[in-house]
Amino acid sequence: MSAPGDTAWTDSEGFRGTMNAEEDAKWLQWVTHQFKTIAGEDGEINLQDFKKALKVKESFFAERFFVLFDSDGSGTITLQELQKALTLLIHGSPMDKLKFLFQVYDVDGSGSIDADELRTVLQSCLYESAISLPKEKLDQLTLALFESADKDCSGTITFEELRDELQRFPGVLENLTISAAHWLTPPAPQRHRRQPRLLTSAYWHNHRSHALCLAVFVGLHVLLFALAASAYRAFGASVMVAKGCGQCLNFDCSFIAVLMLRRCLTWLRATWLAQVLPLDHNIQFHQLMGYVVVGLSLVHTVAHVVNFALQAQSETSPFQFWELLLTTRPGIGWVHGSASPTGVALLLLLLLMFACSSSCVRRSGHFEVFYWTHLSYLPMWLLLILHGPNFWKWLLVPGTLFFLEKTISLAASRMVALHIVEVNLLPSKVTHLLIKRPPLFHYRPGDYLYLNIPSIARYEWHPFTISSAPEQKDTIWLHIRSQGQWTNRLFESFKKPEPVFCGSKRLSRRLEMKRSQRKPQVSEMSSENHQFCNIKCYIDGPYGTPTRRIFASEHAVLIGAGIGITPFASILQSILYRHQKRKHICPNCQHSWMESGQDEDMKLHKVDFIWINRDQQSFEWFVSLLTKLEMDQAEETQEGRFLELHMYMTSALSKNDIKAIGLQMALDLLAKKEKKDSITGLQTRTQPGRPDWNKVFQKVAAEKKGKVQVFFCGSPALAKILKGHCEQFSFKFFQENF
Repeated sequence: MSAPGDTAWTDSEGFRGTMNAEEDAKWLQWVTHQFKTIAGEDGEINLQDFKKALKVKESFFAERFFVLFDSDGSGTITLQELQKALTLLIHGSPMDKLKFLFQVYDVDGSGSIDADELRTVLQSCLYESAISLPKEKLDQLTLALFESADKDCSGTITFEELRDELQRFPGVLENLTISAAHWLTPPAPQRHRRQPRLLTSAYWHNHRSHALCLAVFVGLHVLLFALAASAYRAFGASVMVAKGCGQCLNFDCSFIAVLMLRRCLTWLRATWLAQVLPLDHNIQFHQLMGYVVVGLSLVHTVAHVVNFALQAQSETSPFQFWELLLTTRPGIGWVHGSASPTGVALLLLLLLMFACSSSCVRRSGHFEVFYWTHLSYLPMWLLLILHGPNFWKWLLVPGTLFFLEKTISLAASRMVALHIVEVNLLPSKVTHLLIKRPPLFHYRPGDYLYLNIPSIARYEWHPFTISSAPEQKDTIWLHIRSQGQWTNRLFESFKKPEPVFCGSKRLSRRLEMKRSQRKPQVSEMSSENHQFCNIKCYIDGPYGTPTRRIFASEHAVLIGAGIGITPFASILQSILYRHQKRKHICPNCQHSWMESGQDEDMKLHKVDFIWINRDQQSFEWFVSLLTKLEMDQAEETQEGRFLELHMYMTSALSKNDIKAIGLQMALDLLAKKEKKDSITGLQTRTQPGRPDWNKVFQKVAAEKKGKVQVFFCGSPALAKILKGHCEQFSFKFFQENF
């Protein structure tokens, strides 16, 4: 599946408000220490040191701060000047902070701000927030803010006019933060991480299936170990431990494959067992069983080594220790006494597989190492059959299911070679593939498939979420972000003007594709990075995900971080299709109504879609899809909208930061005037920074549109934060797993 792009999702500390006398003393001591560390022996900070300390991208704000902090105009800042300025900014009134803000904007010190000064400030604000806009748009932003603030049309903005303008934005003055003061604010004491509330009803609601399965898993191991150990209690403790672990390994080494039967799991999602079994966490259980197998194998081996050592020391034993451990001469085992050598081989293979399955190997561009070493499960099963007399009985049913599914998948994926017919190279190294859809390929929104492109890597199969809707009959969409060796090779292969493996009849295929796409579709087109091709590929799937539950929800909250939008792109398009199918308009009076009984699977009353991106370019991946969704909702009132979009850009500074407050005000004003956002072009205003999840979920709960279910695809760090909030509000939480 397409990997999410964002990695850091921790909340940053802002200012802590008013300090008491003891905190003031500690703060002053800390500032003094920091100042001396930076200033050195001369006891002063020059402009270069100040810029370095602030860590700003653009020097404009650093220079303005420095000039204002340097009260005597000496060209350096002393400790006393710094303490005085920071005390004003942290403990000062909103009016004191506003005066400082006005002085920052008043570049020439004339006592008023003209349009050119405001443009210079906004240009620096754009750079600080990593927002790229054309010069014409910057001019429009400047004029929008200037005309709004210049009430008397004098051609300049006075302090009073700036104050009145800021007061139109509630909460800005009270929460105004300044990066210079933030840098010199001592780090807040580390808070103790709140432990999971294991006994709360909300926690049990989200984890009951996990807890029950773990309890069954542990109970079964205790039972198997006890039965096997008790049968060999006459042979001593080491043999009892070895046999007990061996019996548990018989179960684990056979059942571990069942957790990766994707077709069976997809089928189970459509049954009542999906409400009982934690099917969404099959990979985590597979990994857990892997750790258990390694642990039990080590204990099993050590127990046998102890037993062999005791036997070798016995005067009646005809064999030496190394013969018992490494040869077939003692006759241990049911197939030509091969238990010992096969056991050593099994342990070596297991440790190799375990080492190559670590995340540092899988996610560092060496996926093929993980893939090929993981295939050693085949020789391991063969060795286990030779090693243990009863293992074949445990493997009979799971092994039959496993090989049956593998045979079906291999036959289905290799039966017909498909073709990539169109490619779009999108920002942030995302490759958008359009694959000719086979006639019998039926999938549901949010499903994923495995893709093989022989021209990239003959034997590698990689999972990616399908980003097109099932209602789109001609092609299958995949959005693939370049984050590994294979995905980077894929992206780079299409950067050439004409890839060597493109079909020779490119113009004919282009005409054919244009004719087949005359039906209205949502498409991501880029004239510079768009190609029509005829590249052979194979697909295996589709396979189900937690997002299959969305249409059975009443109020669904979809949260995508970065490329984590891909499953929701398919879902949103399908929702749009189904919503339009249920919607009817009278040709005479234009009255519209919804027909609820037309789609029994569609129980949704409200959908909130939240997309969080690090940079501006990432929004271009699905901007045309989101535009179409907004157009469909345009006729609805804000309260009656079925779908609500929320866009967040984490690299943009918040409205309360002095380096961005003017820009965010201008963006708000221009968005109201043009009825669209300047960053994305959507009607939905892109919010700077990260969402305040507490406020987001409070708003969702207050709408009372039915039972709330939250679906997330993105970084594990953000998933933990969202999971905690969902438990607090008693929302059901589902996470897309990779």
